[in-house]
Amino acid sequence: MKFHKTPLAGAFLIEPERRGDDRGFFARVFCQNEFKAQGLHGSFVQMNNSLSAKAGTLRGMHYQLPPASEVKVVRAIRGALWDVIIDLRAGSPTYLKWFGAELTEDNRMMLYVPRGFGHGFITLSENVETLYMVSDFYDPNCERGVRWNDPAIGIKWPREPVEISEKDRAWPDLNSAHHGMELMRGL
Repeated sequence: MKFHKTPLAGAFLIEPERRGDDRGFFARVFCQNEFKAQGLHGSFVQMNNSLSAKAGTLRGMHYQLPPASEVKVVRAIRGALWDVIIDLRAGSPTYLKWFGAELTEDNRMMLYVPRGFGHGFITLSENVETLYMVSDFYDPNCERGVRWNDPAIGIKWPREPVEISEKDRAWPDLNSAHHGMELMRGL
């Protein structure tokens, strides 16, 4: 695997290295030793799968507070999406900065999302299926979200959403009381 640094501290794009022949190819998409060699978290307790039927479906921006804050590794296994992360770790050199990357079934790129980051995506094609590993179990008491179009963040989405859940529409603007960013200092 090739690990490409992003502009956000601790976040990586991961590129599987394919080995191919007449039969097709083989690629490793996770190796605990390779993650450890990069200084990345490599223990995951859950693997999630989502399907978004419509192009323009927006999911996010989600995260969990400590003690249930999560590391995620996200991949599109069908279709194409634009994956975006926000550094919400108070005190981080990239605090409140965002980064987006296209993940597709063809490029097979994965996004490593550190603890303390908000995460979401918008689908660029129909019937987008994602697969992602998470390091901690879901805890509804620790669940939080950042509004996808919060002007304090200023994410430049590649298209207008056509489908957003009521829950994701209702996340409040950034404020420390709701978002608990001080709790994520040093993650």
